[in-house]
Amino acid sequence: MIVEDILKLDFAFIETFTNRIDTTWGAIFCNENQPVHYDSNHAHISEPAGDPSLVIDDVINYYKAKNIIPRFYIYNVEVQQHLLSELKIRGFNYEEFFNSVQLWNNKIIEIEQNPNTVIEKVTEENVQEALEIECSIKEFGGKNAVEKVFLEQFHHPAFTHYLLKFNNKACSTACIFEHGNQSRMESVATLEEYRGKRLIGELIQFIQHEVKNRAIEQFWVFPINESVEKVYQRYGFQTITTLKTGHAYLGGKGIKEIQTR
Repeated sequence: MIVEDILKLDFAFIETFTNRIDTTWGAIFCNENQPVHYDSNHAHISEPAGDPSLVIDDVINYYKAKNIIPRFYIYNVEVQQHLLSELKIRGFNYEEFFNSVQLWNNKIIEIEQNPNTVIEKVTEENVQEALEIECSIKEFGGKNAVEKVFLEQFHHPAFTHYLLKFNNKACSTACIFEHGNQSRMESVATLEEYRGKRLIGELIQFIQHEVKNRAIEQFWVFPINESVEKVYQRYGFQTITTLKTGHAYLGGKGIKEIQTR
């Protein structure tokens, strides 16, 4: 049930910046205005496919007609071996991830506030500062992959973005995505030269107060690696499960390559 709730929240999140087409085997996500953004353009499979060959044909034909690289995000990898074998035969690259899922324990860890930091909501007046930070983070894929999605999210009512300034320099961002009685923290980013100063802790604490004030029941975060997971643990996020997922792609770069370059 936890995994089902997570996937429902994930679908709601993805649909804020792309279009979802339900199929007999899962769903296709596509945003032709953002062709290089992976989360906007992928086939999502969480249940065993009846005929893997037909599923792959459907996905390849759909995306190639739009000049978009076909790719799959695959959940419940253990029951998808026939699909994975067929993907490899068809020439798809493949990588696997173990993604930690963390849930906040609703306890705010009070930390010493730096007198040189200011945290504010992102508005039309400071959105460009926040955007520049997001576009500079290599793990996010760069400006071409980030800019349009960020602006779509900024204007979407389910998102609230925050900006931290240190000595009047914009250096960290994060946002809340809210859906029903759940929310998740996204777009957590800090300029490289300001990392290691515990600024992100102040931003997380500020957002946790915001979540408390909204009476949100569950506040999730999905760290991209073990180091980030440990950071969130210091601020009350507990790892409740680990999802094994697969990414199959018929060209372009893998997610691991983007995150580690």
